[in-house]
Amino acid sequence: MSLEIFIKKKGEEIGFDKVAFARADSYLEHNALQNWLAQGCHGDMNYMEKNKTKRMNPKEVMPEAKSVITCALNYNTDYPYSIDCKNPNKGWIARYAWGEDYHIIIEEMLKSLQKAVLQLEPGTNCKIYVDTGPVMERVFAKHAGVGWIGKNTCIIDPKIGSWLFLGIILTNLELKEDPVIPDHCGKCTVCIDACPTQAITQPYKIDARRCISYLTIEHKGEIEPELARKMGNNIFGCDICQDVCPWNKKAPKTELPAFQPRNGFFNPDLKELRQKVLENYPQDFKNSPLKRPKRDGLIRNIEIASNNALMI
Repeated sequence: MSLEIFIKKKGEEIGFDKVAFARADSYLEHNALQNWLAQGCHGDMNYMEKNKTKRMNPKEVMPEAKSVITCALNYNTDYPYSIDCKNPNKGWIARYAWGEDYHIIIEEMLKSLQKAVLQLEPGTNCKIYVDTGPVMERVFAKHAGVGWIGKNTCIIDPKIGSWLFLGIILTNLELKEDPVIPDHCGKCTVCIDACPTQAITQPYKIDARRCISYLTIEHKGEIEPELARKMGNNIFGCDICQDVCPWNKKAPKTELPAFQPRNGFFNPDLKELRQKVLENYPQDFKNSPLKRPKRDGLIRNIEIASNNALMI
């Protein structure tokens, strides 16, 4: 059994839906980051500017890196999409945040895979990243053949869709890279047309300053009234550009308990959730992505959604 087959089989045993390999190299998508940052599209996410040289070249993170083991896990639970939930008095929490914090889940899975690799190849150097370090997992996922980068900038697998968590292992192992999957978005623009705030300014480019996910999670302070009105009932993240994607119409469902909605997190009543945040934050939000905007950020978002409901 080759090392590549061993790693893929072990990754599948651990629970990943896809495991693939790319070169630890700098790609065109890395270079595009420079222009994106220069245009201020990252908004308040100053950490991206601070570590941009590392984000643009994995060798800046790990000089001896030769390969990137890219792992993907489906989080599409068997619940309706946001576009099918029309009650304005109920808020929307992004699908990925209904259950446990994916950073914790994926990191533990990657550690298990890393352990298996080290048992087979003692002395191997590895570094794990799950959307928290200065690396662009999505770029490596594309060049490992996990999927193509769609016009909404999500990785899309032709069989699984785009409901994918990504994690990577940088390693000094020399692994044969997998073939890249061609872009299958074609002339489709449904994600661009559906975005309420026109955050997808052109195919494959998002201005975070207009993105509902950014506004409800990363942005601090008040939200510009024009954008707030277009946020609808979204109180944490936004699923619209994925909900309308044709590649997600037949996306498989996961039964993993960790990603099933916590009580009150699926399409929650706005008044009830506001009370829950006021009375039970942070204890009821332990190991939940909803802790990211903190108590004041959640209350701000709920109040915006409540005001938007009154205007319907």
